[in-house]
Amino acid sequence: MARVDLNHVWKRFGGFDAVKDVDLRIADGEFVVLVGPSGCGKTTTLRMIAGLEDITEGEIRIDGVVVNQMPPKDRDVAMVFQSYALYPHLNAFDNMAFSLKMRHFPDARGMPAKLPRDEIERRVRAAAKLLGIEDQLEKKPGQLSGGQRQRVALGRAIVRNPKVFLFDEPLSNLDAKLRVAMRAELAKLHQRLRSTMVYVTHDQAEAMTLGDRVVVMDRGVVQQVDDPQTLYDHPTNQFVAGFIGSPAMNFLDATIAEGNGTAWLDFGEFRLRVPANLRMVVQDHAGKTVIFGIRPEDLHDRIFAQFAQPDATVTAKVEVKEAMGSDLFLYAVVGGDTVHARVSPSTKVEVGETLDLYFDLTKMHLFDKATGAAIL
Repeated sequence: MARVDLNHVWKRFGGFDAVKDVDLRIADGEFVVLVGPSGCGKTTTLRMIAGLEDITEGEIRIDGVVVNQMPPKDRDVAMVFQSYALYPHLNAFDNMAFSLKMRHFPDARGMPAKLPRDEIERRVRAAAKLLGIEDQLEKKPGQLSGGQRQRVALGRAIVRNPKVFLFDEPLSNLDAKLRVAMRAELAKLHQRLRSTMVYVTHDQAEAMTLGDRVVVMDRGVVQQVDDPQTLYDHPTNQFVAGFIGSPAMNFLDATIAEGNGTAWLDFGEFRLRVPANLRMVVQDHAGKTVIFGIRPEDLHDRIFAQFAQPDATVTAKVEVKEAMGSDLFLYAVVGGDTVHARVSPSTKVEVGETLDLYFDLTKMHLFDKATGAAIL
């Protein structure tokens, strides 16, 4: 195991900054996920750690050693790709053993030497047992399912016993059900190995369920680094708030108004009273227009509205209804805006009808309209 340090790392392609001033500390044994939309720089960052991309500026250290000029084969990292990258003419055993047969390891005298055949056999079979593919070792990739091929690719990395595991969207080729199963397998694998792992994905569900910490990136810049629950509850800006969470957070323009010791969020066609315990937080922005954010699960139907705080319920007209079994998703118009609500499936409402939506303002978020930075 090893820690990984990225010290003010930049990557430029011509005049384009793909990665901008990434400063990140990954602890020994930590599982860190890089997440963001396509083109945000997450894969480029991973490839710089692996040595597959040169660094324009900054410094990368693995286990305290600067690796900027070190070739990939000397960094003692193992990378698992989206495409699996298996040799089609070799069976699973030989695919997993290939790197061990090719590499030289220091012997008792510190001299480079090939691994003994029995040691290769031991490592491959131990990895296969860990991954549950002991009975698949004689099969070639074309005879394996997608999940089995992914396990072989993981096994090929595990047998090397690297300092750092690097994963580049390894589950994106799998169907939804298998992706969920493999996600759980990866989590268990990390618990068993306790190795340092850096994982790239565009899927926030993978990021939130796998990562000890999650690095949210956008346009080459790290927006926030935190544990998954902190990212969800306390996003540092509007981008993180909108990217993390499914369905996405609702955003509405609101003006903060004050009067008679009460603060209000004025949306034009309706107003919501700011809870008394939050009034001091918003008073510095009185008279200003801000971005109001609230998650779909914090909008409740009339069953909850009877318990609502005063002036926090709005009549909404349903435009779209999506029954998901455990949840009912509603797209509803409030004032001149459409909001997405996640309500109880027992809610009886049809498209075109109205219902009272209770805004749980104890869970609201406010963002600066100019910068997107979080106010609340």
